[in-house]
Amino acid sequence: MVKDIRKNRVPMPEQPVETRITNFHEVPLGYSPEQAIEEAKRCLQCGKPPCIGNCPVEVDVKQFLKELSEGCFREAFLTIKKCNPIPAIAGRVCPQENQCEGACTLGNIGSPVNIGKLESFLGDWAMENGVEEAFTINEKPEKVAVIGSGPSGISCSVDLRKNGYQVTLFEALHKAGGVLQYGIPEFRLPKKVVDEELSYLNKIGVDIKLNTIIGQNLSFKELREEYDAIFVCTGAGAPRFLRIPGEELNGLYSANEFLIRTNLMKAYMFPDEYDTPIVVGDRVAVIGAGNVAMDAARCSIRMGSKVSMIYRRSRKESPARIEEVQHALEEGLDLMELVNPVRILGENGWVKGVQLIRMRLGDPDETGRRKPYPVPGSEFVVNFDTVIEAIGTLPNRLFLERARGLEVNKKGGILVDENLQTRVEGVFAGGDAISGGATVIQALGEGRKAAKSIHEYLKRKH
Repeated sequence: MVKDIRKNRVPMPEQPVETRITNFHEVPLGYSPEQAIEEAKRCLQCGKPPCIGNCPVEVDVKQFLKELSEGCFREAFLTIKKCNPIPAIAGRVCPQENQCEGACTLGNIGSPVNIGKLESFLGDWAMENGVEEAFTINEKPEKVAVIGSGPSGISCSVDLRKNGYQVTLFEALHKAGGVLQYGIPEFRLPKKVVDEELSYLNKIGVDIKLNTIIGQNLSFKELREEYDAIFVCTGAGAPRFLRIPGEELNGLYSANEFLIRTNLMKAYMFPDEYDTPIVVGDRVAVIGAGNVAMDAARCSIRMGSKVSMIYRRSRKESPARIEEVQHALEEGLDLMELVNPVRILGENGWVKGVQLIRMRLGDPDETGRRKPYPVPGSEFVVNFDTVIEAIGTLPNRLFLERARGLEVNKKGGILVDENLQTRVEGVFAGGDAISGGATVIQALGEGRKAAKSIHEYLKRKH
């Protein structure tokens, strides 16, 4: 008998638009247990499930959806946890539409299973009910240093501890989590979820050292002398700039600075609860249209600003998640397509506006998106009080300047081989430190791959 297929998803309850633009609370309200089971039952249980192969950490999606559909929440959570150490986080922020959900067979006749929201449901359920992985660690004497506590550092540390190694995780900031803490806003990823997921590292014996800058508090040379292997996952914290006139004006931020002030240092609660100020005018221009740009724009909207997004391509070419674009537009974002800044205009040292030029799209470039070209004589000016540049990032230059021996490519990414090993003995690298900017789940996958390579390296060495 053919299974009766529900073609469309169980709707995800969300905060109403008029309410959510006044707060930083999470927008999706989450599935109830009954809704989660109903959505999981949509899974076709394919003989050769394409969703698994499209997951960078190879979560057994078919199995966890089967267990969830039967109401076996504990078993479903533990199935995910075998491959993904932070399901409540990954379920919220991974671009599932390009990965597991993008490969879902149901997408051919309707909407794919809402895998991401079901993953976060199980992660939240496990935290609320105190469900944890149970395993035995056979301790080994070898010591491994992990530099950076973002997604790549987290997954690498977990897998290394499971193999018994003594792992020390170094973080330059005062809170662990990397981009999960400073880059992604509360309304997309509540920080209580991040903190709870990261407490798992302490429970399994990872030694986390905060406020420690390698190259300043502790030299790379000292680290190499003390540890048997090192994994470098320092992220991509250096912002890119357009290099156009006017970028020295007050009221212009890189998205990195803006989001660190807003998310990590809670500037949106200044001065009542936190001491970090932020100046956001009535009219804000966000340059770029990726996920970071969407985050900056939606934060600005919640601070009471009218926000325009300046993008040299069209909405179709935006690399941002579909859900984030839709949410931003619902919240009042003005997406200015096919325009590019040529000058930031100022008055008395402060941003006053942006001179723009219209663009046209040509043939696809190396990214597969159509390349934009300026239209001569089409310049015009729009008044703004604040400008936020969100056009990409580069790997941490300060660390690289002090880590002698590590080689980088022309974009500043650390050079590694197929096993994520650098050309320095015993030193491996992954995440944004080698790519210059990828997704959380890709970084998790590289962390797991690095842990496996480090394990093989230490076995050979000893």
